[in-house]
Amino acid sequence: MAMIFLRQIRAGCSSRRFLSSSSSKLDLAIADLNREMESIFGEPPTQSSIHGELPSTSAINTSTAPDYPVLPECKKGLSHVDNSGNALMVDISSKEDTKRSAIASCRVLLGKLAFNLVEANQIVKGDVLNVAKIAGIQGAKQTSNLIPLCHNINLTRVDLNFVLNKEDFSVEIVGEAATTSKTGVEMEAMTAVAVAGLTVYDMCKAVTKEIQITNVCLEQKSGGKSGSWSRKLSSVSDDDCI
Repeated sequence: MAMIFLRQIRAGCSSRRFLSSSSSKLDLAIADLNREMESIFGEPPTQSSIHGELPSTSAINTSTAPDYPVLPECKKGLSHVDNSGNALMVDISSKEDTKRSAIASCRVLLGKLAFNLVEANQIVKGDVLNVAKIAGIQGAKQTSNLIPLCHNINLTRVDLNFVLNKEDFSVEIVGEAATTSKTGVEMEAMTAVAVAGLTVYDMCKAVTKEIQITNVCLEQKSGGKSGSWSRKLSSVSDDDCI
């Protein structure tokens, strides 16, 4: 029995049909086989789909169709991705150099024992807060090496202050970064306090491993196209901090 097996493929969807000479029994057998194939692979593409139009959803057997991931539509104004969702380093060449500054903060929960040792400057490794300050300044200068899409900018000022709080045995770290550049220094300020907090942990980890670094967030910024912003004047709560 001579039969020709025709396979039609388009855009990853396939369907199969058998063609044969006109014999009533043979036609019935072929029809049965075609129905079985359609139940597995779906209906064959229409003539319009062969010429470039997509087949309707009714022509696809969704129970057997592959589940391809679909990229979500990017939010309007998200500057670090392009229209296809790919990572993008923003072109700032057309911007003018302006004075910009940013202040960030974080809190390190030390626990009573570690806190008392830091306050008395009796940590074996040395002066915790001074070492953390130097580390934070170095961290700010390395921000573009740590955060892939940050620009490498010239910093004109980096400073950190530490406040010991006996109420919850914590150290509050406040860092400021400034520049005269084409882009802001929010990331530099936040990196400074985060690295300083990590350094406090490193200096005190021999005493306890329960130290927590919390509430890394931007407190305020100034300069640039978006102007000034302050957490105290905004509706953002502490729960929005890292």
